[in-house]
Amino acid sequence: MKLYNDDQSPNCLRVRAVAFELGAELEIVPIDLRKAASHPELVALNLNGKVPVLVDDDFVLWESRAINAYLAKKHPEKNLYPQDVRRAALVDQWSFWQAIHLGPPMQKVAFERFVKQRYGLGEPDEAAAAASHKEAVRYLAVLEHGLEQREWVAGELSLADFALASTFMFRVPAGISLQEFPRVSAWIERMEARDSWQRAVAPLPKV
Repeated sequence: MKLYNDDQSPNCLRVRAVAFELGAELEIVPIDLRKAASHPELVALNLNGKVPVLVDDDFVLWESRAINAYLAKKHPEKNLYPQDVRRAALVDQWSFWQAIHLGPPMQKVAFERFVKQRYGLGEPDEAAAAASHKEAVRYLAVLEHGLEQREWVAGELSLADFALASTFMFRVPAGISLQEFPRVSAWIERMEARDSWQRAVAPLPKV
C-alpha cells in the first residue's frame, strides 16, 4: 500500500499512527501540502488535491477517517474499530465530534500562533486565535468529562483516540494549556508514549 503523505499534516499524522499501531506496511510517498493541488500524480488520484491518499492495489481512498476505518477493518484482530455496534458507535461519535467541534478551533489556534510564523504565512491574528482558544477550551471540557473513569474515549484504545490526538500535535507552541483538564492531559500523554505515535511523529521537527 502507498500513502501520499505530508509529515506536517494532522490528517496524515493520524493515518501514519494508526497504520503503525496496526502493523500495516506502507510505502510513504512524500507530498508538500502547500503544493499538493498542482501535483499531477496526486490530483489524478484525488481531485481535491489533498492528502492523505491511500492506494491499495487498484483501490484508491482519501479522507483520513475513511482510510483509518479501512485499515482497521483489514486488521480486525487489533480491535481499533470494534465489531460491537455500540462500541463502534462511540468510536464514530468521538471521531465525528473531533472533526466538527474540537478539531477546527484547536487547529485555528495552532495556525495563528505557530504555523503562520513557521511557514512565513503572515502575521498572527491574535484576536482570532483568542476566540478559537475560548471555543477549544469549551470542547476540552467535554473531552475531560468523556474520559471520566476511562483511559480511552470509547473504553478501549480505538480509532477515536488517534483522531482526537492528532488535534493536539501543536498544542505546546500554540499555548494551549491542559492544566485545567487533568484527564485529557493524562490521556494525551498515554497516546504520545505509544510506539506507534512515536514513529508517526518522528519526521516532525522538534517544537
